[in-house]
Amino acid sequence: MMAVKKMTKEAKTAVKKAAPRKKVAAKTPAAKTKTAPVAKTKTAASKKKAESVQKLRIKVRAYEHKILDASVKQIIDTAIRYDAHILGPIPLPTEMKKYTVNRSPFIFKNAREQFEMRVHKRLIDILNPSPKVIEALTNLNLPSGVNIDVKMM
Repeated sequence: MMAVKKMTKEAKTAVKKAAPRKKVAAKTPAAKTKTAPVAKTKTAASKKKAESVQKLRIKVRAYEHKILDASVKQIIDTAIRYDAHILGPIPLPTEMKKYTVNRSPFIFKNAREQFEMRVHKRLIDILNPSPKVIEALTNLNLPSGVNIDVKMM
């Protein structure tokens, strides 16, 4: 059997100091030069186009997807009647809220029941809405249980 020698701390540091190090190339002024970032410029026509586009963003939310789809169809039909340009309906992720409750108030603590509420969402964008479209949408009668958020962008 061979005897294993333990290295002392002094011997370890001596080995580390004696180990060859990698040479780092000296930085020259030529190496320090940076290239200027290319700036993205928009033409004047595209800026005017971007500024002139107005959006009416409608977010529709409901617990039942059938009522939600019927409401969205009613909104789209109203907008099409007044020749509006529509983007959507875009389905957004369903928000699920889960609740866990005890089945029994005193004994059987491990018996639990889970409930969940699902909130279905849709997004509709109307580009360059005319005043007639906005008035028609405000006078729209939608079923109860449908929540609507309207933003002008």
